[in-house]
Amino acid sequence: MEDNRVVKVFLDDDPVPFAEFAPPVKFVLDTTRIPDGKHRLKIVAKSTDNVEGVRTIPFEVRNGPAIAVVGLEENEVVNDHVPLTINAYGSERRDIFVVTGSETPKAVPSWVWALLIAFAGFALFYLIMYLSPGLYKSFV
Repeated sequence: MEDNRVVKVFLDDDPVPFAEFAPPVKFVLDTTRIPDGKHRLKIVAKSTDNVEGVRTIPFEVRNGPAIAVVGLEENEVVNDHVPLTINAYGSERRDIFVVTGSETPKAVPSWVWALLIAFAGFALFYLIMYLSPGLYKSFV
């Protein structure tokens, strides 16, 4: 029996495969040649009986710098002036890494403030109780 198994690899909706192999396959997908954004890898495999199997894998390429925005969420309703903090950072391996601060500054979460206020309130209560022994009542 002739071995006519083949694996074809397509990118997005391109009708021409960018790679064609005999199984088993090991190859490196070079994303530096693919533009940033969402893509689909479509793998079509043909068995010795000429039966085809298809697998589609969606993925996202981001070779450019990552962009972080603080102050505006997706689909958020806003009005008046909106202060934004925008940072773009990538994996430039040629640069020397020197820590100068947080890359993406974020506000302290509100639950941390609530815990801090509750702790301070309890500390103040016990301080007042400690300094005012007349507030204690004896049951004897």
